[in-house]
Amino acid sequence: MWFIFLNKSHINYLYQKFRDFVFNYLNYIMKNFILGLAVLSTVLMKAQTQIIAHRGYFQAQPPTTENSITSLENAQKLKVYGSEFDVRMTKDGVLVINHDEHHGKMEISEASFKELEALKLSNGEKFPTLKDYLKQGKKDPSVKLIVEIKPAKTPEIENEITQKTIKMIKDMKLESQSEFISFSLNICKEIKKLAPAFKVQYLNGELSPEQIKKEGLDGMDYHYSVFQKNPTWISEAKTLGLITNSWTVNDVAVYDELKKQGIGFVTTNIPEQLKDK
Repeated sequence: MWFIFLNKSHINYLYQKFRDFVFNYLNYIMKNFILGLAVLSTVLMKAQTQIIAHRGYFQAQPPTTENSITSLENAQKLKVYGSEFDVRMTKDGVLVINHDEHHGKMEISEASFKELEALKLSNGEKFPTLKDYLKQGKKDPSVKLIVEIKPAKTPEIENEITQKTIKMIKDMKLESQSEFISFSLNICKEIKKLAPAFKVQYLNGELSPEQIKKEGLDGMDYHYSVFQKNPTWISEAKTLGLITNSWTVNDVAVYDELKKQGIGFVTTNIPEQLKDK
């Protein structure tokens, strides 16, 4: 038979070829298995309701101040989908992080940054600028930065805040990590005008999914009571390919109700309670 004529070098050559074939085949199988797991993980992630920490995770242990750098750090440690924060502009054009129109007794839009930073936050931190916040956000790319640009006194001021915010995010190369929300339809449309690729959701609650789509926005981020009054809106929005989000969901029963309807995201002050539900 032919194999009795094989010498040692032939056998070594055939063994090497066989070993290479087995190695390459197993490597191919393993790569496809890992790829399949990654795809499955992505599908499952998209199917789950994702959690966004409202003004950061400030009701942590120990508690801290909302919209502070520490609240953002807490959200990053919790590994939620994203951390939401509020952007305003001072009288001298500095972008700062604060939910209310006032910092202490000072109206932010009528005060200089120097005046505002003289008053520290309740946790002892300095009054945060948008740049401060983005620097901390950049340290953990896995946590999205949910940028809420607050309405201003005129459309012109809103446009200025929007332009400055987008420029800073682009300059810091945080485009892929940032998503946007606003109660101002003008701000939402200005974002899409300046940066069409950015995801933008409207907060005010009066527009139907069809109207949101017609406005060219990416989704609706409404108070949960809006979805309770309009129980078909979540499914309609999903059919239209829109993002669905709800604020501020601090009741587990409300969360369960929204989750059953298939909502994509909830924004909450209790992210640690809802994260693994």
